[in-house]
Amino acid sequence: MSALSAVLFDIDDTLFGTTEFAGRARKNAVRAMCEAGLDLPIEDVERELAEVIAEFSSNYSRHFDKLLVRLGQPLRDDASAAIVVAAGVSAYHDTKFREIAPFPDVIPLLSDLKAAGLRTGIVTHGWTDKQAEKLVRIGVVPHLDAEAIFISDEIGISKPNPKLYETALARMGLEAHEVMYVGDSPAHDIAPPKSLGMVTAWASRASKWTPSGESEEADHTIADFEELRAILREQYGVPF
Repeated sequence: MSALSAVLFDIDDTLFGTTEFAGRARKNAVRAMCEAGLDLPIEDVERELAEVIAEFSSNYSRHFDKLLVRLGQPLRDDASAAIVVAAGVSAYHDTKFREIAPFPDVIPLLSDLKAAGLRTGIVTHGWTDKQAEKLVRIGVVPHLDAEAIFISDEIGISKPNPKLYETALARMGLEAHEVMYVGDSPAHDIAPPKSLGMVTAWASRASKWTPSGESEEADHTIADFEELRAILREQYGVPF
């Protein structure tokens, strides 16, 4: 194996359990909306919210307003639609402030990679403000190369377009074989960088997918970042 100059990471379900966290936050939001006067069983509201998110995407900014409209605003007599929506938004953000955190092995690895002289960065899909906020909230920014953070919205290229990864390589001034990319989606995080000749590692612990076909088979499969640490040390000579 060739020596590495950089390790780049996806964010969602790679550095922290986005899917699990979002599920908890949405449950708390629905509960708060019902307590504030939404007069429907919690299970029915959760099911409709899941449809709203599936149809309008997780990046849509007015899920709870859309939810209330779709439900026909079934409110108790003493309730206000604005207050019900605000209760949901507040509960969601309260969960974010209280519970969002990286997997426990993330910051130790990033810190040690930086100390070992490797560049560490991000290639992620999503809106710039949302993805940047996640990096700040999970506390990884001090351990990243500020010039190696690539967000699809900011770059103007979305996953799984390989051009997003090509842009990252070009801006970092590195060859594909010098860079490892770590992500949870075989289609978005493995196949595109692999097609360019980058080293790939599939982070399986929070992934919702499994590889489908040879193009999505990563060079390495890791259950956690301790396994990644061992691979980097034993196969790429990273001096941990």
